[in-house]
Amino acid sequence: MKFNRHIFILLLLPLLFSCRSETEKPSAEVSAEGRTIPVEYASGFRIVDYGDYQLLTVENPWPGSEKAFRYLLYEEGASIPEGIAADARIRVPVERIVVTSTTHIPSLEALGVEKSLVGFPGLQYISSENTRKRISEGKVQELGENEAINTEILLSLDPDLVVAFAVDGSNRTLSTISKSGIPVVYNSDWTEDSPLGKAEWIKFFGAFFQKNEEAAAYFQEVEEAYLEARELAKQAKEIPTVLAGSMFKDQWFLPTGKSWHGQFFKDANARYLYEDTEGGGSLALSFEAVLAKAKAADFWIGPAQFKSYEEMRAASPHYAEFSAFQDKQIYTFSSEKGETGGVLFYEMAPNRPDLVLKDLISIFHPELLPDYETTFYKPLQ
Repeated sequence: MKFNRHIFILLLLPLLFSCRSETEKPSAEVSAEGRTIPVEYASGFRIVDYGDYQLLTVENPWPGSEKAFRYLLYEEGASIPEGIAADARIRVPVERIVVTSTTHIPSLEALGVEKSLVGFPGLQYISSENTRKRISEGKVQELGENEAINTEILLSLDPDLVVAFAVDGSNRTLSTISKSGIPVVYNSDWTEDSPLGKAEWIKFFGAFFQKNEEAAAYFQEVEEAYLEARELAKQAKEIPTVLAGSMFKDQWFLPTGKSWHGQFFKDANARYLYEDTEGGGSLALSFEAVLAKAKAADFWIGPAQFKSYEEMRAASPHYAEFSAFQDKQIYTFSSEKGETGGVLFYEMAPNRPDLVLKDLISIFHPELLPDYETTFYKPLQ
């Protein structure tokens, strides 16, 4: 996923979905019609297992979509009743796959199926050392731009499946690929507001590789680590105030209180100064409005792509008016990159919200995690 696409998805796009409760534990529903795979936090997909085939439904392929997509995943020799409507039929386990977002890479690696990846648009944005090694060996091919995938190269790779994402339904390239006979499946993990909701999409990938149990076990480990960290944060004696985001042209973009980032601040036991704002996306405010509200904030998290205080001051000397700037309490996720420039946070953070939360706890409450080495967030230089 490219830088501008990340900014659009993570900061600018107002999302339409709310997160699920993190306290209710669903159980698998079993009936003559199949067994529903438990999905606790994610709101965008569901899976029903019928034994030798499964039905995977993506409820909200993009914000504002009025259409859900249903995919039939079947084993070789499966007995499939007549009349089942599906947008695509895919034989599993998948052996050759193309994905289109760096957020998909960690799921493949966690399931041990990274060798199935044969193509990706924008290879330079992949940070994973394992996948970069396969790229250097020529085992993963460049497919160009996500909005205009090189279909000639893609068809030559003969993948069993293309996992795509879309901000709307207008990508003609995906339609062309689908008409060629290669199934295209939408993944909308990026529309989830809950940190655990994003991470639970590993179950989506597990279905294509007949690794439902492995996906569930991996997610359970992440969930337990996240909830344990959240409980730890409650022991903090002081609750710091937090500012986020930065200026783009003449507006300051920052996450809403109900967004993915906003939930992290809350779970890290910090008071995000915009915690009461609604919506799952971002706010666009004037510099003056942010300065009036957040000038004295204790911490400033995620100032876009800035890597140093000098860069920030050069972009706008007014940044220096904030206490967090003066006290050197600004932390960025943009400094941790792969060998070709891909930002680790964009790729890995959605799958490992437990590590993101621990980073923030160590920043806000260092006494709770002494000597902890952060994974994503680093002090601005």
